Amino acid sequence: MEYFFQQLINGLTLGSIYGLIAIGYTMVYGIIGMINFAHGDIFMLGAFVAMIVFLVLVTIFGGINVVLFLLIMMIVAMLTTSLWNWTIEKIAYRPLRGSFRLAPLITAIGMSIAISNFVQVTQGPRNKPIPPLVDAVYEIAGLTISLKQIVIAVLMVVLLAVFWYIVNKTPLGRAQRACEQDRKMAALLGVNVDRTISITFIMGASLAAIAGTMYLMYYGVVVFTDGFIPGVKAFTAAVLGGIGSIPGAVVGGLLIGVIESLWSAYFSIDYKDVAAFSILAVILIFLPSGLLGRPEVEKV
Repeated sequence: MEYFFQQLINGLTLGSIYGLIAIGYTMVYGIIGMINFAHGDIFMLGAFVAMIVFLVLVTIFGGINVVLFLLIMMIVAMLTTSLWNWTIEKIAYRPLRGSFRLAPLITAIGMSIAISNFVQVTQGPRNKPIPPLVDAVYEIAGLTISLKQIVIAVLMVVLLAVFWYIVNKTPLGRAQRACEQDRKMAALLGVNVDRTISITFIMGASLAAIAGTMYLMYYGVVVFTDGFIPGVKAFTAAVLGGIGSIPGAVVGGLLIGVIESLWSAYFSIDYKDVAAFSILAVILIFLPSGLLGRPEVEKV
């Protein structure tokens, strides 16, 4: 039984990372109805920026406090990825906003390939490891829980609460929900639609950067291909939880992480992705809108 709970903790940690990435997917889709397939590579870019900042800080300052290390890494990664996502939205997605739905999708895939190849050329194709940032481990009721797992879980809960509050209780959130319902009417009522969408992309990129920093801290290694698989799984989590629902994205991420961890513990690890996607298919058969999603109402 202890082994089961240990794997459950590992799965929740991994799922927290997926959930943070999934929020970015679901926010963008909720407002403009587009899947930003470059979002996974923004996550990977955030991890690389955090790694570069870490190496620079170690070279210049040496024994700086680890909390300050992580804070600086996250802030710089958030600023960098926000600038990238803002630029992508402005030059690649905005001109295609009124075109047929396939055009932005193809553009998003193209931007994903461009970011991945850019990182490969500038950073090389090999794994980039860093020394452990947080290595404290605690024994609680026979379970081994590391400090980095606690940090990831707490950060996910805090960010979920913050973004839920922003979307539901602030003027920015009202503008986002207005754009989600009807962008033309929102513009007629004085909402700056372009600015609202750009801010949404920036918020999603910031979350992806935080997830990338946590991923680097947790695994201690990053490679240019790390944007694809976590990105696909985070998108799966967003669909599973209900695309457009922020709590649903987190629930979906946690569920995907737990399924992967438990399957890897009791069955062949080679089929963990098959198990996750199979369960997604089964759930969507009975709940087409996802676990917490709302049925889409067709406007006539």
